Amino acid sequence: MKTKQLKCYIYTRVSTTMQVDGYSLDAQKDKLHKYANYQDMIIAGEYSDEGKSGKSVEGRPQFQQMLQDIESGKDNIDFVLVFKLSRFGRNAADVLSSLQRMQDFGVNLICVEDGIDSSKDAGKLMISVLSAVAEIERENILIQTMEGRRQKAREGKWNGGFAPYGYQLINGELHIAEDEAEVIRIIYDKYANTTMGIAAIATFLNNSGYKKKLRQNNTIEGFSTSFVKGVLDNPVYCGKLAFGRRKNEKIPGTRNEYHVVKQDNYMLNDGIHEAIVSEELWNQVHKKRQETGVANIKTHSLNHEHILSGIIKCPICGSGMYGNVNRKKHPNGGYYRDYFYYACKHRTFVNGHKCDYRKQWSEDKINAAVEEVIRKLVNNEKFKSEIQKHIGNSIDTEELDREHGGLQERLKQVTGAKNKLASQMDNLSVSDKHYDKKYEDMQVRLDKLYDEIEEIETSIEAVETRLYNIKQEKISGENVYQFLLFFDKLYDRFTDIEKKTFMKSFLADVNIYEEEQADGRILRSLKFRFPVFFNDQELYELDWDNESTVETVTMLQRKNT
Repeated sequence: MKTKQLKCYIYTRVSTTMQVDGYSLDAQKDKLHKYANYQDMIIAGEYSDEGKSGKSVEGRPQFQQMLQDIESGKDNIDFVLVFKLSRFGRNAADVLSSLQRMQDFGVNLICVEDGIDSSKDAGKLMISVLSAVAEIERENILIQTMEGRRQKAREGKWNGGFAPYGYQLINGELHIAEDEAEVIRIIYDKYANTTMGIAAIATFLNNSGYKKKLRQNNTIEGFSTSFVKGVLDNPVYCGKLAFGRRKNEKIPGTRNEYHVVKQDNYMLNDGIHEAIVSEELWNQVHKKRQETGVANIKTHSLNHEHILSGIIKCPICGSGMYGNVNRKKHPNGGYYRDYFYYACKHRTFVNGHKCDYRKQWSEDKINAAVEEVIRKLVNNEKFKSEIQKHIGNSIDTEELDREHGGLQERLKQVTGAKNKLASQMDNLSVSDKHYDKKYEDMQVRLDKLYDEIEEIETSIEAVETRLYNIKQEKISGENVYQFLLFFDKLYDRFTDIEKKTFMKSFLADVNIYEEEQADGRILRSLKFRFPVFFNDQELYELDWDNESTVETVTMLQRKNT
């Protein structure tokens, strides 16, 4: 009686840049074909995943198709032939679950190079042991690699990746780059010693002519809020090295999916590099960063808003003046009344001393003076006709759009390189005598790629922010112009928060005199976010101290407003 001829599938897998023990896909297929011929097996189908990781069955379409064909009974095969067990899978749970799916339909696995046949009890046991050992070995090597990096951090040595802005790498060590360090010192000084926030500091740097030095990991000369935030939060600038600020954590509910999570607790050690700012200054900034953003809850005058808060500038130090309230009990009864003032917070240093301007201005008085100027501006036919011309003008963002497209393409390339490197790491053979060194070198390269991706994403965020601001400025400008046409009819109906929103959209600065002038004037100048039109001039500023414009604008400020 003639014995039934066995049928099999052939499955091969290799990274696009890595081979297993010198065997390419073609070499693996040749070996499997020879084995099938020697065993007198019929090859019913071939499946191959090129450039796919064996860490998980997810992302291996040919492997999954093979399992589906087995379960459907498409060719009624008896075996799946693979070159080595690592080609079938590198995750113990995946290997065993996939094997069980096959055996449920009477199909077994043969690993030719390993000499394993799952149809035999010893073979199935060997598959279980080898899969588990390989996975444990990979985890141990990863732990050892991370411990080596952790020890390097304890010793205060730089752990790889791009040097932070303000530093340069020389023989693997951080050294201050003086052409960049100036900006770092300015950021810390402004944040610690003025009322400027992160966004204001970025604006100050950009408006003051500072250019960010272009590196291999950034292409934008301008400073973004995310850049300033990153500088303020990085202890490297006070001579410390942080380790473990980001951690690759498994996504709950998945088997082999991970994401980067920022950690609240991380290791912080003294670095061997020189600090750019003092530890005292960094602690001062760090404390302020932790306190920033905590809003005080209003309990009185809930509908009141300090309409010109931050816009009105101190006449001594130039910093924003902010709203203040005094609650006084009425002498003839038990009720209270709130009195609102604009005042300088006396925090800004001027010539080495804190600002000493302590005068408080009635909010009603300042608000009314500004409103009166705007009313006189808008009640002018020439003003209205010029506004109509500016509404609907197009904006040109072609250069920024090109820059954004270039960054997106670069991100795609670096992400591809990262994924390819991760695949190479996954395909390393644990039997390779240089496995540990290769894995560690690849891990360092992978970390650099992650740093580069983060830098590119930050650059993309900066460009998108600039694009958004330009477009929003255009939109806001048109909205403001539309509103200005009906200022007299609408402004008095606005709530305080609506008035504040309008003023912040229209006015950049409100500058006042130290004291009310003899003719009753309070306002020294107004700066606008959009051009205004007065006496055949397009102006961004009305300045009562400027001799060339005083005659044209004095009439706009009424005495005793």
